Amino acid sequence: MRSMKQDDPLEDFNRREISFDGVTKAVHVAGMGPAVIVMTEMPGISPHVARFARWVRDAGFTVYMPSLFGRDGAVPGAEEGAAVFQRACMSAEFRAMAANQSSPVTQWLRALARLAHRECGGPGVGAIGMCFTGNFALTMMLEPAMLAPVLSQPSLPLNDPAGIEIAPHEIKAVRERLARDDLTVMAYRFEGDRFCMAQRFAAYAQALGERFIPRVLPDSAANTDTAPFFSRHVNCPHSVVTAHLIDEAGQPTIAARDEILAFFIQRLAPSRRV
Repeated sequence: MRSMKQDDPLEDFNRREISFDGVTKAVHVAGMGPAVIVMTEMPGISPHVARFARWVRDAGFTVYMPSLFGRDGAVPGAEEGAAVFQRACMSAEFRAMAANQSSPVTQWLRALARLAHRECGGPGVGAIGMCFTGNFALTMMLEPAMLAPVLSQPSLPLNDPAGIEIAPHEIKAVRERLARDDLTVMAYRFEGDRFCMAQRFAAYAQALGERFIPRVLPDSAANTDTAPFFSRHVNCPHSVVTAHLIDEAGQPTIAARDEILAFFIQRLAPSRRV
């Protein structure tokens, strides 16, 4: 079993440089089967994020894990992580404070979904965003290949608890597509999460109706043994399937992980429905 307290070399992933519209990003790819895009939480692809990606891979999928910020594979340090967070907040790629707007990076991610579908085949692509990237899987529903969006503790916009980080005309198009194609959006948060509060899930529910499937976990289900970045800067239950997941049978966070994997299987590998 890999230690979550040591940097992860990601040696079982194939690191690729992928470019769209002149923008190149590293993407770590592993597995076989339909594609699932795993978007990292702040402050980067930690050992916990990589562990979740491996769970997706082992469930029968090809994982595409783009490097969006931070140092790939690193245990989240307090000072380094804070610096990554500050840079991301100032980056034009991420509209961290802008409600009712979509981050420009979602255009690149939609192109990645198209590429992943071409490369892997199957009925379509799944995606999960976490924290800073939490809402991106929803905006990616504007790409026809996207069939299985998961929003884990979506935290943008940072300064508006009831805000959602997507343009009004885009959320309208997503709602219409969900109804037309009989699709749903899964979403997860801890009850006491101060970065993704109840107001945000209420806003999603109002925008998407019954197609939005929220899951709220009790704070008592969160792991308290976390890396320095989380213990210093994220002093509340937050990361449902990564840093605050308790990797033990019967834990609510493991049940959330299993539900997400089952959601991907249902949408992307229907012959293996569970």
